[in-house]
Amino acid sequence: MKTTHEHIAEQSEALKDADPREILHYALAEVDKIAISFSGAEDVVLIDLAQRAAKKLNKRLQVFTLDTGRLHFETYEFIEKVRQHYDIDLEILSPDAEKLQAFVKQKGLFSFFEDGHKECCGIRKIEPLRKKLVQLDGWITGQRRDQSPSTRSHVDVIELDEAFGTEEKPLVKFNPLANWSSKQVWEYIRMFDVPYNALHERGFISIGCQPCTRPVLPNQHEREGRWWWEEATIKECGLHIKQL
Repeated sequence: MKTTHEHIAEQSEALKDADPREILHYALAEVDKIAISFSGAEDVVLIDLAQRAAKKLNKRLQVFTLDTGRLHFETYEFIEKVRQHYDIDLEILSPDAEKLQAFVKQKGLFSFFEDGHKECCGIRKIEPLRKKLVQLDGWITGQRRDQSPSTRSHVDVIELDEAFGTEEKPLVKFNPLANWSSKQVWEYIRMFDVPYNALHERGFISIGCQPCTRPVLPNQHEREGRWWWEEATIKECGLHIKQL
């Protein structure tokens, strides 16, 4: 697949209103070293859709997830449920043990309440993800434009990853559900009996690490349950924006 800005922009424009199935088929057909990033409800919908496309292409689906060491028990159950349900080789990425140990020794387990979540997320999420993405030419995410008006409202269905890609080694990011709403995601989950995190039944919508996630109240935006002690307009850990 060509990875010039012009070509990616052309393909994104051509597929901007396409069904997620079409975008996934294109991604799996065009990029050999590609994987789905899995953590939440949207990502399981992607796995469900992509598995069908992969079978048509006779391609083994590659899926990975980040284990920060601070996830809810229900999230670990959810990860195992997805692995078994789809019979996939789900790769679990963990933080570097020495760096994490040094960080916790110096700052404790809850430093993010005082100086922000970026450093903790950098060690527990960004570095393991970077090590994985270096091995790939493309990755597929469950980003939606309605997830965060301040940071995701302009997500394209196909884009060059500016956070993890380089000029020497471009990385293509596919966001097949960019145009979907939360309502559409959950309609699909119910219609096709897709596994989901049990925390969703207790008011959790956007689910991250246990200390940094809480349920949201009626009419609150889903991202308000993440890092609630910080500025409301900045609700990203760095997986999808160039900040760390």
